[in-house]
Amino acid sequence: MTQDNKPLPLTENAEIRSLIAALHDNAQRLEDLTAGEVDAVADQQGRTFLLRRSQDHLRLQEASRQAASGAVLTHMEVTWRKKADQKFRDLLEAAPDAMVIVNGQGEVVLFNAQAVKLFGWRPEELLGQKIEVLVPTRGRDRHPAHRLEYLAAPSARAMGRDTQLFALRKDGTEFPVDIRLSPLQTDEGLLVMSAIRDVTERKRAEARIIFLNRVHTMLSSINMLIVRVRDRQELFRQACQIAVDAGGFRMSLIVMVDTVSQKIQLVASAGKNAALVDAIEGVLASSVDAQKTVIARAIQDQRVLVSNDSQTDSRLLLGKVYAASDVRSMAVLPLLVGGAALGALVLYSSELAFFQEEELQLITELASDIAYAMDHIDKQERLDYLAYYDPLTGLANQALFLERVAQYMRSATRDGVQLAIFLIDLERFKNINDSLGRASGDALLKQVAHWLTQHAGDVNLLARLDADHFAAVMPQVRQESDALRPMLKTLKAFQIHPFRLNDAVFRIGAKVGVAVFPSDGGDANTLFMHAEAALKKAKTSREHFLLYTPTMGDAVAGNLTLENQLRLALEHNEFELYYQPKINLSSGKLTSAEALIRWNDPRSGLVLPGRFIPLLEETGLIYEVGRWALGQVVADCLRWRSLGLPIVRIAVNVSALQLRHRGFVDEVRQAIGVNPDAAAGLELEITESLIMEDVKHSITSLQAIRDMGLTVAIDDFGTGFSSLSYLSQFPVDTLKIDRSFVVNMTTGPQGLALVSTIISLAHALALKVVAEGVETEEQSRLLLLLNCDEIQGYLFSKPVPREVFETRFLMPLQAAKTPR
Repeated sequence: MTQDNKPLPLTENAEIRSLIAALHDNAQRLEDLTAGEVDAVADQQGRTFLLRRSQDHLRLQEASRQAASGAVLTHMEVTWRKKADQKFRDLLEAAPDAMVIVNGQGEVVLFNAQAVKLFGWRPEELLGQKIEVLVPTRGRDRHPAHRLEYLAAPSARAMGRDTQLFALRKDGTEFPVDIRLSPLQTDEGLLVMSAIRDVTERKRAEARIIFLNRVHTMLSSINMLIVRVRDRQELFRQACQIAVDAGGFRMSLIVMVDTVSQKIQLVASAGKNAALVDAIEGVLASSVDAQKTVIARAIQDQRVLVSNDSQTDSRLLLGKVYAASDVRSMAVLPLLVGGAALGALVLYSSELAFFQEEELQLITELASDIAYAMDHIDKQERLDYLAYYDPLTGLANQALFLERVAQYMRSATRDGVQLAIFLIDLERFKNINDSLGRASGDALLKQVAHWLTQHAGDVNLLARLDADHFAAVMPQVRQESDALRPMLKTLKAFQIHPFRLNDAVFRIGAKVGVAVFPSDGGDANTLFMHAEAALKKAKTSREHFLLYTPTMGDAVAGNLTLENQLRLALEHNEFELYYQPKINLSSGKLTSAEALIRWNDPRSGLVLPGRFIPLLEETGLIYEVGRWALGQVVADCLRWRSLGLPIVRIAVNVSALQLRHRGFVDEVRQAIGVNPDAAAGLELEITESLIMEDVKHSITSLQAIRDMGLTVAIDDFGTGFSSLSYLSQFPVDTLKIDRSFVVNMTTGPQGLALVSTIISLAHALALKVVAEGVETEEQSRLLLLLNCDEIQGYLFSKPVPREVFETRFLMPLQAAKTPR
């Protein structure tokens, strides 16, 4: 319509047909929808409109009438113009799109109700409005409706194609539109009719389809990444890059919660905007603002948080920075591993209201995949760590140490220098571990590792091999003295260093074995084995520090052979018991005996205990052999009882491994449980140093043993140095004076005084005293004068087999008691 609400002036009936043809496309849409079976449609107000087929039929009928009656031509022409104009307007109103007609000046001269609704202008405001206000010019690409001269060209029919532009509503909001243009020739000049359709929803749907396809591609890329990446940081870096490149996000980043400080730290990002990244890191580093961020809230609450208008969202602290960085939406997705949020994936979009339900489902799956990959990598790293490192101290384990030694060997060969490795054994560690508990033992090992690291200067030079064994390598040694001097200095410093446990100070000694490359071994394993041989030699000597010698290697090889032979000896019952009598000094008669293990080797004959007992203890076989010995003594005593022979007290030695075992008391109970008389006359001998390793446990075990009817003797008394303060607490019956004190007793007054003191102290505590290793009459006479109760040694008898003990000592004792 025009400003005076009158129809447009049209000059010819042909012009009417031209106008109707101009609306053909819109009418054709309805024609297609009705499949040609409907002649008319009605709008929401109930008005009826003819479809094109009916219009054509009506037009032909009118033309025929006009040709037949020229008399009434003028009247009919006016009537037709009115009807045609009304039909034209009706068709405009029935069109599903906004219809806008502009003149040569780009002014709106006709429009329908859909146009009013679409642009938000009142009809009187829309009429005469410049089309550029509705569809603004973008750069040099002007709207085709402005270029009416284009329509006069032969290619004007090209205007029938759709053109995609952006339109403006009255309130200034921009929205995408499809515009279909058609030229109209009138007596007032060329007009352009535009069919304008709002395609916002279509564009949004298309964008979502494109985005969802990109996210699927992103998910696929992430899953491929998980398969091939074995480094956590590389996973983070590439995942962020994929989110930007494949997912189309403005920016992505991953943050992690530091396990020590519990602060949130940015660990990877892509699509970087330096100002935005700096701002994010700044707020996360703030002790005041960090916990106020949506990132912190998402991690703390373990839930996805979304802001679909990041520039106005009051929850966000960086709204202005987001605006400057073209960020309109953001999502924070916690990375959940094992029920805990270890960090978060944060995605930024330049589109408003970007994160809807379907998008969130996909990117939540993406976050889950990244978290799964993190867990997988962490577990693999943990396995790798355990394969090469000691989890308690963080030092290398033996496998990694040997690899490093091999590398250092190659460097030493290239540089023409030697190399030394040191194997370190902590003294009395087991004592501390058993006495104070495993937690204290672990704390001590950590302190030792820290001390060694400080003095080595490089943690890669050290290793923890097992419970109380450490190793070190010196990569460059010019000569052996270069290795010895610093190690002796370090060893001395170590022995005086105060280690603190449970508010107490401990000083720990150490034994060290050393092997030098290339003289002591051409490869890492051989060098290590020879250092072990030196350490074993140091542990059985008074030396704290020994260099490897070839004879040590021979001893190691011999020990391996001997160990296998001992295992076979246990299986083939090659061990037997010898008995050494103990004599009462006052009466000179047999009162008891000590059972001693011997090995009857079928290859070499009888083997003395000094040859195999240390190896039994080192390999742990002493536990099984000691259990056999206890059972055999019980069996022998019961046999003698069955033969009517006199019952004398028989002592059995208990090894350190047996006493430390938590089931030792039950094993003793089981051994004597075979017969009610089995406990009578049975005594357990335990070395003083063994008792002192764990005083509390020893007291409990010894008391339980005495409650069964057995007696307890402390063997080698005087060698433990600190037992006098505990002697009154121990539930024992006998003290055995070590042979070294007996020997020194005859060499000077100090030795004699020491033995006298031990005997007096024992008697004051109502304990019996046995002196072992007595070999001379002078020793026996002095012990008698000092009121020692019993003696044991070669002066009276060496250890003898069971049968000899029976016939030589028990039977005569029985004969002496039998009345004549």
